[in-house]
Amino acid sequence: QVQLGESGGGLVQAGDSLRLSCAASGARTFSAYAMGWVRQAPGKEREFVASIRWSNGATYYGDSVKGRFTISREIARYTVYLQMNRLDPDDTAVYYCAALQVGATSYNVWGQGTQVTVSS
Repeated sequence: QVQLGESGGGLVQAGDSLRLSCAASGARTFSAYAMGWVRQAPGKEREFVASIRWSNGATYYGDSVKGRFTISREIARYTVYLQMNRLDPDDTAVYYCAALQVGATSYNVWGQGTQVTVSS
């Protein structure tokens, strides 16, 4: 069974940068169609942040993070990264890593989440 483990969250000031990592483990083979990040702030619905297609590296971003966040992948390590620059207090949320496995119709593997807090 595939598991996703996030790391890299923390408390930063507005304008700072953070890099989140998400590594897949627990399976001899991991066949992902895409991996991505979703965040949820207190009292708000989950918001799509970014995703990357595993085969060709095509990336997609939510409007609120375009130009500030960059998603990338390291295929050999089954790891996806989220580089977050020019952080804003509105970016404060729990960030979840998710994987869309081949054959699934929606993200079907989720990490436990990592807290990102941006102070003003």
